[in-house]
Amino acid sequence: MILRVLFFIFVYIPIMVVGIPMMFVITRLGLYWHGPVQLFHWAGCKFLGMKVNVIGAPSHDRATLIVSNHISWTDIIAIGSKADVTFVAKSEIAKWPFVGFMASLQRTLYVDRKKRSDAARASKEMGKRMASGGAVLLFAEGQSDLGTHVLPFRSALIGAAQHAMEEAGAGEVLIQPLTIAYTKLQGLPVGRTDRSFIAWIKSKSVKQNIREIMTGGTREVTLAFGTPRPLSSGANRKELAKQTETEVRRMLVALNRGTPLPVAAE
Repeated sequence: MILRVLFFIFVYIPIMVVGIPMMFVITRLGLYWHGPVQLFHWAGCKFLGMKVNVIGAPSHDRATLIVSNHISWTDIIAIGSKADVTFVAKSEIAKWPFVGFMASLQRTLYVDRKKRSDAARASKEMGKRMASGGAVLLFAEGQSDLGTHVLPFRSALIGAAQHAMEEAGAGEVLIQPLTIAYTKLQGLPVGRTDRSFIAWIKSKSVKQNIREIMTGGTREVTLAFGTPRPLSSGANRKELAKQTETEVRRMLVALNRGTPLPVAAE
């Protein structure tokens, strides 16, 4: 814990002091530079005691819809340290102190799930990002989970992305599965009881969850990127959701068990 405090004081704070004003000016000018964002997330991983392993590679410089499982708010820090993506988040996060401000600097797209009209607006923004050749990441379960299994992917989210893609004129779009797995805690395999100190358990408050993660031991998280595939406007969204869900589930089971990753069906 002492090392984390020293890292926060002498590394993390200086990065924020320089990086935050820089990103604020850049975003106000309508520009974007991933370098400072990635550095911030890298420092966040170090501060939280996370070692991030990557299998495969995120799609870069191409219009891509990345669909992933979701375990904790630390998923965003882990992914942000390795990939240049636009996150889609619930609107409540925009109001969180500091977190909402930092998420906005990263061009996070917010959606109010209670309003259909807002979902349509967010979908259009997703389409614009993909049309410009960027990657948009969806936590396709629609909520976080313990990390032992994958909840059903919501086909409506993929369908909305398809529709937005058409409207924005994004021709060749890829869909890429991503599996997030927390595999080790203090160097040992993560057991089911350990996952309550990693995942965002709904029975716990945000403050309690943050405190447990910050005071907990070091953890290893693996990001396994699957093979990108073409996402056509006329593809069956339910079939696509099921295919990517199955691939993410297979990879999660293998990573949790420490066995070789399965080969995706063509």
